[in-house]
Amino acid sequence: MSTELQGRNTSEWIEQARVQLADQLDMHRAQLTELTDDTGDPRDAHTQAALIVAARRGYDQAVEALARIAEGRYGRCDKCGGDIPRERLEILPHARYCVPCTS
Repeated sequence: MSTELQGRNTSEWIEQARVQLADQLDMHRAQLTELTDDTGDPRDAHTQAALIVAARRGYDQAVEALARIAEGRYGRCDKCGGDIPRERLEILPHARYCVPCTS
């Protein structure tokens, strides 16, 4: 567990992040279900395909973040192993990298 996330109210905060990520997962799942329904209008195909890709990416990011929480790796950068600041995780709960490693 990231030392940045250790301390008072950490387990409560991580549980809130888990709930937020689970909500995002449900939202993306619903979007994917809706988007994969064929409208029959070929003019919508390109836009629909782009929306499916975006929803699938969001779905995968939420699944991966929930797995990191379950494994106790949430808040650790996948590249350098350092802490991901809590503020970054509050804005981007599925963040896998600290800011320096995103460059």
